[in-house]
Amino acid sequence: MMAAGHACVDLYQGAVPAVVPFLVLERNYGYDAVSGIVMAATLLSSVVQPLFGALTDRHRLSWLIPVAMTTAGLGVALAGPAGSYPLTWLAIALSGLGVAAYHPESARLVRSVSRGDHLAMSWFSVGGNIGFALAPVIVAPLLSAGGLRATPWLLVPALLGAALTTAVLRSLSRPVAAAGQAVARRGSDDWPAFARLTAIVVFRSIVYIGLSAFVGLWAQQRVAGGETAGAVALFVLFAGGAVGTLLGGRLVQVWGRVRTLRIAYAASVPAVAGVVLVPGHGVYFFVAASAILLYVPFSLHVTLGQDYLPNRVGTAGGVTLGLAVSVGGVATPAVGAIAEHASLQVALGVLIAFPVLAWVFARSLSEPRSLESRSAGHAPVASTSD
Repeated sequence: MMAAGHACVDLYQGAVPAVVPFLVLERNYGYDAVSGIVMAATLLSSVVQPLFGALTDRHRLSWLIPVAMTTAGLGVALAGPAGSYPLTWLAIALSGLGVAAYHPESARLVRSVSRGDHLAMSWFSVGGNIGFALAPVIVAPLLSAGGLRATPWLLVPALLGAALTTAVLRSLSRPVAAAGQAVARRGSDDWPAFARLTAIVVFRSIVYIGLSAFVGLWAQQRVAGGETAGAVALFVLFAGGAVGTLLGGRLVQVWGRVRTLRIAYAASVPAVAGVVLVPGHGVYFFVAASAILLYVPFSLHVTLGQDYLPNRVGTAGGVTLGLAVSVGGVATPAVGAIAEHASLQVALGVLIAFPVLAWVFARSLSEPRSLESRSAGHAPVASTSD
């Protein structure tokens, strides 16, 4: 049920890039303007997400989960009627605020219920991936039929998800309180390791959010299939993320978390390069490969972060889960500016550097040695030679 709620929230993360082609079509927005809209969904979210994480470390804020979900949907719903660019920007920023409020508390709740199990976290994470994948499937037909005036209908999933989540939270209130004490205050916080992990999360977010912002427009150029080609590319990108998240939860049982991170980021470099360089319909294959490989480490970031900061699990969840789907948008205007002044291919080519940086930083990580990690059955420390 928490995974379903996560799907409802991250649907609105995926809805922003799905709306982009319609903003270009109906309002003639250029790459710079589109980049600003994507940044609106992510800038405020990136800034306040750690603050929400710190709050959840001090107080249980379960009520915030359905409120945040509704706020995320309301922002996207208002984007169409807003009309002007400033009001559209503010509406999308409101959606980003809702997303920021949701992730830290929901990650803490899942950790409490699952007692820190990384496989459970991967299932929770895949709910968000499904929401991303459903966004173009829902948004593209709706806006193709009704234009940007139809965005208020996009509030419906948020309202349904909030109602479902409220019912689940009521049933979990007592078990969560008991389980929360079982996983709290174990081990010491390893801030240097967490800082390196945060850098990896930022690098991954830049390349993934950059792809999600522009891959729809890029597919239209490569395939010459119009809006349908863009929607298909976004669906492939987001659906690949769901596959990658589940795959990561399985691979960690074989390789351990850190080695899985290193292998995934190394393999994602040629995959992202393929998106930029391969012509025609082959772009879809490399979009799928990039999504899978960039999402293999997704849930592992969360459990690693929570194990590096066992006394600050809200902060860890806010950074590793929340920033992963937001902070990359802060760099999107730079990508848009490159596309505006050079070409979209050159701008996307810049993104290839970021999985390289993520792989370099991943080589400095090791498995946490906390009591919690051992009791949760995590794999042993991976060799630094991978």
